[in-house]
Amino acid sequence: MSNQTEAAPAFADEKGLSEKDNKTSDHEIQSGNVVDCVGNFEEVANVKQGLHQRHIQMIAIAGTIGTGLFLGSGRAIARSGPVGAFLGYGIIGLAVSSVVFAVGEMGALVPLNGGIVRYAEHFFDPALSFANGWNLVYSYLMSIPAEIVAAAVLVEFWITVNNAIWITVFGGLMLLTAVLFVRVYGELEFGFSILKICLVIGINIMALVITCGGAPNGEAIGFTYWKNPGPFVQYLGIAGSLGRFLGFWTTFNNALYAYSGIEVISVAAAETRFPRRAIPQAARRVFIRIFLFYVLSIFMVGLVVPSNNPDLLHSTGTAAQSPFVIAATLAGIKVVPSIINAVILTSAWSSGNSNMLGGSRVLYGMAVNGHAPAIFKRINRFGIAYVAVALYGVFMALGYMTLSSSASTVFTWLQDIVSISTLVNWICICLTYLRFFYGCKKQGIDRKSELPWAAPLQPYTTWFSLTLFVLLLFTGGYATFIHGEWDDETFVSSYLNIPLILIFYFGWKWYKGTKIVSLEEMPIRGFIEVYQNNPEPKATPKKGLQKLNILWS
Repeated sequence: MSNQTEAAPAFADEKGLSEKDNKTSDHEIQSGNVVDCVGNFEEVANVKQGLHQRHIQMIAIAGTIGTGLFLGSGRAIARSGPVGAFLGYGIIGLAVSSVVFAVGEMGALVPLNGGIVRYAEHFFDPALSFANGWNLVYSYLMSIPAEIVAAAVLVEFWITVNNAIWITVFGGLMLLTAVLFVRVYGELEFGFSILKICLVIGINIMALVITCGGAPNGEAIGFTYWKNPGPFVQYLGIAGSLGRFLGFWTTFNNALYAYSGIEVISVAAAETRFPRRAIPQAARRVFIRIFLFYVLSIFMVGLVVPSNNPDLLHSTGTAAQSPFVIAATLAGIKVVPSIINAVILTSAWSSGNSNMLGGSRVLYGMAVNGHAPAIFKRINRFGIAYVAVALYGVFMALGYMTLSSSASTVFTWLQDIVSISTLVNWICICLTYLRFFYGCKKQGIDRKSELPWAAPLQPYTTWFSLTLFVLLLFTGGYATFIHGEWDDETFVSSYLNIPLILIFYFGWKWYKGTKIVSLEEMPIRGFIEVYQNNPEPKATPKKGLQKLNILWS
């Protein structure tokens, strides 16, 4: 109980705030008064604020680094070449920054569990909250067993036993972590993030040593592979600039997978201590983490592995397919594969934990909004939405489908559909933020002085990101339309989400009669008053060695 009081002392005193506002009940703030907005924060008193600033910072910096970077980056280089992959990851990184800025600004003002499903409810349309909410729930239902299977396969790098054993072990550990204090999740992610940061730094130093000729074979590579086989790849054997452009465009899909989940900094905002300070600080560092951990890594690996190396497209699910392991093997370094595999194993477990946290909070937020059964609002004594966690625990059993070849094919199809749901979610975030931005403008709100934090370069970067994401949504499966390249799985996984999200959106609008929230009726003023009436304590100045801490202080 002390944690709740310390983390959100003012929200716990909703009664006092309501009494004060009742004295001025004639004063309506657009579509709802301050009391209505305060009612949204009742959940803050029910959950425990176990995520500290250092947890949020480390989750933001390295929480999403995983198999998409360590394993999937090799496929990007094979399909588009070193320069194509470098540009692709860089452009998507810039676009994703706007997504993080958007959830950072809205999350600081409305620090509630569920992230975008709560913002869309107030700033766009309850139907969009419903549609994207179930899009995210489906994504998490498939992603969690996929991460468990990935962890089980990674163990095969050292020992081969029935994968059902490891699926059970990792699934049980994820469930146990999910139903305990959120602080347990925070500490695990803090540790995993440090391991991943150390690995990224280590492999980039290794790549620099290799390219400069410091490897056991003594060969200085430099930019040799940028000249032969070349900076770009003729994708699908298509000659000329068109083939090179298609290879470059294709790498966007790899980058999308690598960056997926980067927006989770606000999904558990109600369980974060001083969220109006922690969330913006995490969002501000997005450029640093994207450059250091993604773009720089892609640049370095493009120097030390040729794009025509056949092992880049050889999918094993273990560290053997990592371009960094391939580079170490080519250079004669023997100890690296086991180290990389061990950290990638923790990354898979970490990603599963993050998906469990995000999925359960999204489902809880939907239940609060009335978009999911009320049973998912139930909280255990640790402040965890345990019924929501239990649902994801049941779907963990899908991982056992990989033990059968026919069932494994079905599971792969289900999993591939998930990949595009990330893109749909980012589009929804951009749309919601743009409505929020223009709502502030319409109501005469000065974002920089009245909001807890205002994202920079808006709305221009969000418009750029939205345009790019929509283009990628409609062109993601372009290869299947090329003569001789038709693939049922590619077509379904690339385009099934488009009609599904539209059916959910318009279906809920018809069923509930919802309307797009007008710019004048958005309850932005109400949330601002709640923020102003509930100030967070100022950050303690850093002292001594703390000043050298650039990661989470």
